[in-house]
Amino acid sequence: MLRHYTITENKLVETNAPNGQVLVFVAPDDAEKRYLLEELKLDEHTLSSSLDPDELARLEFEPEHAALIFKRPKNYCSEDNFLFRVASTGVFIFKDRIVIVLAEDIPVFEGRQFARVQSLQDVLLKMLYRVIFHFNEHLRAITMISGEIEQQINTSLENKYLINMFTLEKSLVYYLNAINSNQVLTEKLKTNAAKIGFSSENLESLDDIFIENSQCYRQAEIYSNILASLMDARASIVANNLNRLIKTLTIITIALMLPTLIVSVFSMNVIMPFPHDHPLAFWMVSGLAAAASLLFWFYGRSRKW
Repeated sequence: MLRHYTITENKLVETNAPNGQVLVFVAPDDAEKRYLLEELKLDEHTLSSSLDPDELARLEFEPEHAALIFKRPKNYCSEDNFLFRVASTGVFIFKDRIVIVLAEDIPVFEGRQFARVQSLQDVLLKMLYRVIFHFNEHLRAITMISGEIEQQINTSLENKYLINMFTLEKSLVYYLNAINSNQVLTEKLKTNAAKIGFSSENLESLDDIFIENSQCYRQAEIYSNILASLMDARASIVANNLNRLIKTLTIITIALMLPTLIVSVFSMNVIMPFPHDHPLAFWMVSGLAAAASLLFWFYGRSRKW
């Protein structure tokens, strides 16, 4: 799917004209890939890397354009089961246009960052800034989810909550790698600013992006360290809850066993201290069973069971 955008009055506006300044290819089909490879002279490997979620961020220069790939958070859905993934985005900067290649249909130019766009270089920088903002949103979501799961772990013996925590920790590892990869890309953009055509204002924005990305990385690193350091403690909580449950069940078993034993003894076909036809035989046996239960209860209280 192909969308055309143009910069009009410092705003990015979608248009039906075939000569848009910004071209967005979403999951390009075979015909669109042929157009990108044959007409725009994109490198086939770089184009494939734009659709590969495992590809690292990088910057390359071709004879007619600059090609860069950066990482972004993938849209989360309930089927992901608490696993937050990352995806790749390819951006190809020509003199008169910019081509963006995505693997999935997402709102690319949403948010206040795109309220004012002056040039093609602005589009690239605002996309990078938007990606950092998106990462921060996901980090806050991961923090909220981990807090809710932690409460479930404190009261539940099910393994699924621990598995969910491990999944969140795995997601943070993916995010750390992606954010760090974007950081390296930002440094390369600063080094090759003249080749890409960045103005002095663009360079200031690039410095802000570098700082924001560094803060995002440190925040993700802190969250990852917290989850990793508390996983052992939470596993111990689950084990402690299991021990308490076994202890409770053992106490109940012993409490039921004592009166059962007394009643069973007096039910045997042997000589008893009193005749079987004694009018108080039933109540005497019941009293002994109740007394055994009370003695066990007082003993348990004295041992603080």
